[in-house]
This record gives sequence, structure tokens and C-alpha cells, in this order.
Amino acid sequence: GGFSYMEFVVPGLIMMAIVTNSYSNVVSSFFGSKFNHSVEELLVSPTPNYVILMGYVVGGVTRGLLVAAVVTTVSLFFSRLQIHSYALVIVTVLMTSCLFSLAGFINAVYANSFDDISIIPTFVLTPLIYLGGVFYSMDLLPEFWANVSRLNPLVYVVNAFRYGVLGVSDVSLSFALVMIGLFTALAFAYSMHLLNTGKRLRQ
Repeated sequence: GGFSYMEFVVPGLIMMAIVTNSYSNVVSSFFGSKFNHSVEELLVSPTPNYVILMGYVVGGVTRGLLVAAVVTTVSLFFSRLQIHSYALVIVTVLMTSCLFSLAGFINAVYANSFDDISIIPTFVLTPLIYLGGVFYSMDLLPEFWANVSRLNPLVYVVNAFRYGVLGVSDVSLSFALVMIGLFTALAFAYSMHLLNTGKRLRQ
């Protein structure tokens, strides 16, 4: 797309840091609360469930943004970033970090051991990230594999952020934003359902 490889890959690396750290922060912290039974004190307190959920989400978003800031700072030593759209960058980062914080929360609710909170990041999230267009453009893939890649939700996350930074994307920007927003809303609704019903929490 007229950019050097380093310029192309940096937005993907930043988004990879946001995804993995937002997810891992919430899944580990909430499962820790569940493991030592301190989450039960939260559930019986007068604190509204949406406040409990948003507390964990804000923690995940904060960690994701802090690590992303470090990755961005380091990347400036190797490339020059010219932000195409600050508004799009902010919206994409916030929605993505919220989405994967919520995903981490759901994983933590269903986890029965510390091994369970590492299975999804290791065997699902990491492959999806590496096959999500972080290190290559889908324009370089044969048509069949390019179409298969479009089934990967991380493709839309990475490309929406890359368009905000560079102004280029392999997929429709509007569709990517709708996908991220839809999955975020669904994850929030399901997380609230888990808290409201106390499923796998009230034992």
C-alpha cells in the first residue's frame, strides 16, 4: 500500500498488545477473585453488577492502553507513524480493549483452574492474532485463503486500527467497526447475564 514493511506491521503489533493484555488482565484478576472466594463478597454486596463488571473492564482497558503506549514508544525508534484519523484510532482501541476485557471475563467465569485461563489465549487467541493480518496483507494471499481469513474476527480489529493509523485496510472499514461493536455489545450482554444469574459463581 505504499508503506514500508515496518510502517505496515507496527499498527498490528500495537493492536496485538492491546488484545492480549486486555484479555489476560481481566481473566487472571477475576479468576483470582473467584479462586479465593472474594468474588462472593462482591456479589452479596449492594454494588450493582454492572459496576462490578465495568470495574474489571476498566482495569483490562487500562492495562491494554499502558502496554500499547510502551509498544508505540519503542516502535517510534524504528518507524515514523503518521496518524490518519485520531478519532478512528481512539474508537477502535477503546472498543477492542473493551471487547477482549469482556471476553477475558467470560473465560474467567467458566474456568475451573489456572490451566483453564491459559487455554484460550494460547490455543485460540494467539493463532487468530498471527493469522489476522498483523504481519502480512491479505492482498498477498491467494483468493481462497484470503476469503478464509475473512472468517477471522481479528482481521477486522487489526485492519480497522491500521486504517486509523495509515489510511489503508484490507477489509471494509464500516463493516469492521460494525463487527467490533456488535461483538462488544453481545459480550457485555452475556457477561451481565452471567453476573445476574450467578452461574458458576454462587457455589
